[in-house]
Amino acid sequence: MGYLLKKEGFDRVLAELGKRYRLYAPVRKIGEGRFTDTDVVRYDFVRSVDEMELDRKSDYAFKEILTPLSETLFFFTEDEVKTADRDAREILIFLKSCDMHAVKRLDQIYLDNRFADPFYKEIRGRVRFVLLGCQKSGADCFCVDMGTNRTTDGYVFSLDRTEEGFCCSVREESLEPLFAENSQETRDVEPGYVTENQTHVTIPEEIPNSIYGNPVWDEYSARCIGCGRCNFACPTCTCFTMQDVFYTDNGKAGERRRVGASCMVDGYTNVAGGGQYRRSKGERMRFKVLHKICDFKKRFGYQMCVGCGRCDAICPEYISFSACINKVNAAVQEENGREV
Repeated sequence: MGYLLKKEGFDRVLAELGKRYRLYAPVRKIGEGRFTDTDVVRYDFVRSVDEMELDRKSDYAFKEILTPLSETLFFFTEDEVKTADRDAREILIFLKSCDMHAVKRLDQIYLDNRFADPFYKEIRGRVRFVLLGCQKSGADCFCVDMGTNRTTDGYVFSLDRTEEGFCCSVREESLEPLFAENSQETRDVEPGYVTENQTHVTIPEEIPNSIYGNPVWDEYSARCIGCGRCNFACPTCTCFTMQDVFYTDNGKAGERRRVGASCMVDGYTNVAGGGQYRRSKGERMRFKVLHKICDFKKRFGYQMCVGCGRCDAICPEYISFSACINKVNAAVQEENGREV
């Protein structure tokens, strides 16, 4: 069922939902961007639709709600181990179609990848989603080519802002009385989605092993500074490391934390004895790109990248992930041509 609500009516819906859920949505942070007098859009608690940024894509993904950048898993002493307490309230996250597809990737890694991660599973069981309609593609987006510009399931209701007010398609039957009570009228509602991007990518059907030694990666050894921003902004990157924090000198009391990690930074591939795999930035870029467009699909049947373009927008060296995909495709075509 679809509903048209005025701002006041939708805020009443949010107020009622806020009694059950913690509400997270993209919020514009004035003057908190990377450069002087620039804004940044990131996820935060909201109480009113006025607090939500509905037009611009968030600079950072929603995933820190599901996989916090730093998370205490348990505490330990000499005699016992205690799992860290968590806020048990349910969570409602407002996100766009590409990020809805990213949730599927996170679930694949944490829940359906040999065994279920118990810490992720506990949080995931308390999270529901609202689909934000997307009326205009961002300059860096390539979601259409990745097939993530539209989603038809996984959310309790959708939200599109129009000149008339706020249009919502309600998927959860238990919410219909709440929307009906606060709406102006009922109508057929289809969530907005983009059908064309300015940025396009072509992923080769088959990527030969020879691509690992291709000089296409050399450019990134010179340009990349290994800051890892692309990984931390990406909604589908899932790598983490473990840290033990000790409270006493004898090392018998403390806590274990799961901390977000990045395949692009120094130390990620360090091993005992001082060894380090993928020392150069180009080798790290190769690992990241081929994992996103090749290795993940070989295992799970679909691409890991959702084409949100956040990595392109956040890179301080203006390295374009979408351009890299196209360079890989050109290199593969060139190698195939030589084989013929």
